[in-house]
Formats: sequence, structure tokens, C-alpha cells
Amino acid sequence: MGRLPAFMARTLDRQAVSVPEGLPAERTLALIAFKSTQQAHIEGWIQGLNLKDDPSITWLRMPVLNDPGNAAGRSDIETRLLRKFPADAERARMMPVFTDRDHFVRSAGLSGTDQVYAVVVNRQGEVLARAEGTFDADKAQSLRETLKQRGF
Repeated sequence: MGRLPAFMARTLDRQAVSVPEGLPAERTLALIAFKSTQQAHIEGWIQGLNLKDDPSITWLRMPVLNDPGNAAGRSDIETRLLRKFPADAERARMMPVFTDRDHFVRSAGLSGTDQVYAVVVNRQGEVLARAEGTFDADKAQSLRETLKQRGF
């Protein structure tokens, strides 16, 4: 189904994360967006899955952004995100990924950057389940089932 590439990132609350082995749970729901205009769709998944009130699901927002190539450019983007997400809880779950978006899409087995993805990924980077586009209750149920399964 795909595999997240290995990379270093940090959440907006400045916590370094080595992906995939440093993900917060053995199975993490990553809400992946590629454009700021897709944030409403990400919010749809957050509300539809009741993520803010369901502690049984470990999840992250993962905006995948083309790396501007320098620290100043990345800092500018992070500053804009900090303004959009002022709450500590939001910042702890926001992990911007500065990379080659096309490479990320190919590696993760996604179909492009024109829609959002809700993916279940493990600490080996394997994409275990994927839903594309806007929130859908049936897709959400499939993601929940994958999140609750235990590895061998």
C-alpha cells in the first residue's frame, strides 16, 4: 500500500520526531494535506472521527510541503502555521514535513497532491490503511478497525 519515507521532523511545539520509528504510537493516524486550501477537509476528518475527544486514537496533522531549501524559508512557514494554530494541543499534533512532495507521494503510495489523505501508519513506516478525499463514515470505520488491530 506504500511506506512513509524516513525523515526528521518536529511538531509545532518543537518536539523532534524521527519518522517513522518515533511516531507516537505503534499505529498512528496521519492526516496528510498538501495545500492550505485543504485544511477544511482535514477538519472534516477530525470532526467526523471525533479525534479531539477520543483519546483512543493517536493522530497527527501532517502538512507535506516542498522544502524551501533553507532554514529561513522553513521558519517562515512554521511562523504562519503557529499563527493559524495557537493552542498548545493543536501545535503538539501538527508536524509539518519539509520534503520533495512528489517523492513523498510516490513512496507513501498516494495518488497525488490534489486531495487529503487519512492514513494509518506503523513505526516501520508501512501504510496499513488509507482513505482519500473528504470525510466518509464508511472509510472512517475502516480506519478505526485498522487502528485497533494489534500487530503480531
